[in-house]
Formats: sequence, structure tokens, C-alpha cells
Amino acid sequence: MTGPLRPAFHEGQVLAAADLSATVAHARGVAARHARHLHEWGIAEGLELVTVPRTDPLTNARYVEVRVSAGLAVDGTGREVVVAEPVVLRESDFASVNGADQPTDEPYPVFLTALDRDAAQSSAFAGACGATAGSTRVEESYQVLFGRLGDERLVADQQPPEVGAAPADPSTRWLVLLGYVRWTEGHFTGVASTAREVGLRYAGVRADTVAARAGALTLRTSPTVQEGQPAVVLSGGDPPSLVFGLYQGSGSVAPLMTVAANGNLTIAGSFSGRTSGGSVLVQTGTATDGMLLPLPAGVTPQQVADGRVVLHVQLTPRPPLTHSATALHSPVEATVDGERRVRCRVRLFDPVAAPGKVVEQPGAVDFLILAAVAATNGGG
Repeated sequence: MTGPLRPAFHEGQVLAAADLSATVAHARGVAARHARHLHEWGIAEGLELVTVPRTDPLTNARYVEVRVSAGLAVDGTGREVVVAEPVVLRESDFASVNGADQPTDEPYPVFLTALDRDAAQSSAFAGACGATAGSTRVEESYQVLFGRLGDERLVADQQPPEVGAAPADPSTRWLVLLGYVRWTEGHFTGVASTAREVGLRYAGVRADTVAARAGALTLRTSPTVQEGQPAVVLSGGDPPSLVFGLYQGSGSVAPLMTVAANGNLTIAGSFSGRTSGGSVLVQTGTATDGMLLPLPAGVTPQQVADGRVVLHVQLTPRPPLTHSATALHSPVEATVDGERRVRCRVRLFDPVAAPGKVVEQPGAVDFLILAAVAATNGGG
């Protein structure tokens, strides 16, 4: 199989229509293969479903007019799909596809696909010198399609063309999901960006290396800088650093975590995570009879149950609160069972206020828990 053919010309050559078409086709092929293999297909700009409130003049029912905003998508064949200006979705088109369905609150998918159309041509030279009249322009247009419930899953099943395939109309349309519309009693009533766990797909990039020319590389979660949104900044300055933080109103990034060139880690908050093997975690406090003792932070009941963490518990009975200065007390029980439930009883005797009377009541203990993590499993 030969590779892509690039047209070549020489002096005195008579140029046929096929020669000029081949020049255009070669450029289109280069652009399509670049988009197809160096980028992830999806929405690149705009193409949002926008609603405008409306009222039905016959029934006074409230509904919405749905528009697709202007924008650009790149489909899985590497072809650009340009929507140059907002387009209003026609309710009659939706009804022809889904009008026979039973009423439902489920949203219906809306797709965008590329479509070629013969553009209107100038008649100035049409038919001159015996030339065959025909369109000299092709409009690289689009079509908005309504799908049936569940058709959004077809998007993931689409297969890109072969590596060297030219950008041509595929036998099956390539669908770009724009979102979902809700339909009630003959009108659109709302839109959604996700339904049945299928959301929009946005264009991306495929690369093993991303190099910054200005000496710093920034990753953020939205196209524009927004205060309070996260960002990661890799800086090659003096000294170099890796910073994770949040955007401030000034557009700078307030560091929450910084990794310096020497490996030092600086964080603005607290540090928590999986317990390392061989470590000992501590929890202290006071508990009364019947309470469950808490586990140290980072330790789960499952880790204790399967032996990955061993608990050592020490209980110290606390003197009971009494209103008598002559009362005597003695602990009867200060234990903890296998469920970490405290059992504490204390005996009171006041030889002055109530001679000969002994009272037994619930008590309280100070506890110390040492959680030893087995050195062979990393505490996970």
C-alpha cells in the first residue's frame, strides 16, 4: 500500500481539475491525521445547550427554547465541525424522532455531526468554453440530530478510521454529544449535560512530553482563571518548584503544597494518609461506662479485625464526682471488651452521711490506646 500522494507540478503542465482537487485533498489529509492522532476528539469551544424562557400562547404553559451556541468540535475522523452562529433546535425535528414515546422525565440526547453540502456557485463562468457546469464549492456544514433514549451510549462504540485514511464522509455519521433535552407536552422544558452516567466529551491532547517555553507550566480546571479554583504550577525558576494551590483574585496561585528542588515538602494544612508499617498511633481521652473507645486517626475497624493493626488499651479509673467530702470510693470494674466497649463500675461508701450504706454506680475512665501497625503490610 502506498503512502499519501502529494501533488507535484512542472512548467508547462496542463492542470486538470483532479490536480487541483488533489492539492486540496493532501492538505486536508495532513490536517485530519494530525487532529485524529495527536488529539482526543470532542468539543473544543462553545456548543452549549442554552435555554430561553418562553410561554405557549394557547395554553400559557411555560417551556424553554433551546439553542446550540456557536462553537467548534473535532470528531473522531479528525474533521472540524464548525457552528458559526447559534442555532435554534426545532421541536418538530424532535417530535419526528421521539414524539410517539410515552411521557417521561428522562432526558433525550442531542448530537452534532459533520455534513457536506454543495454551496451555491457564481454563474459568471458556468458553462463557458464548453466546460461542464457544476458546483465549485463544498460547504463543510453540520447537522444537529436528536437521539432516542439510550442512544448516547453509541458515542463510545464509534471506531476511528485507519491511520492513513483521508478525511471523507464516513459510512456512519460520527456523533458528538452536545447534551440532553427534556420534553413535556410538546415543548422543551430543560437541558442537562449528563444523563445515565454519560456526559459530554471535550477535545484533548495526546503527548508524552509537554514543554513550556516561558519556564513555567500551569494546569488548571477551566479555560479561564477563576478565584478559588485549583491549579498546579511546575516552575523552572530559581529555585525550581512544584506548587499545588488555589487561584486568588489577582490571578496568582496561593500555595497549599510546595515541593522544593531539594525534595522538601511544605503544606498549608494537616497531613494524613495510610499508616506505614511498624508505626504506632495513639488515641487518648475519657470515656464513661458503655461507651465505645475511638480508634486513632487512620485506623479502621477492618484493619483491627483482620490483624493488620493490634490495639493495646490502658484504662485508669477516674474518681467519681460526689457532693460529700467524707465519701469513700473504690473501683469495682474497669475493662474493655472485644468491641472496644468500656465497662466501668465504682463503689461508694459514706460513713458519715449514710453509715452502713454502700452504693454501686457507673464510672468513668481515662484511656490510652496504642495502635501498632504490622511491619509486613504497610498498614493498608
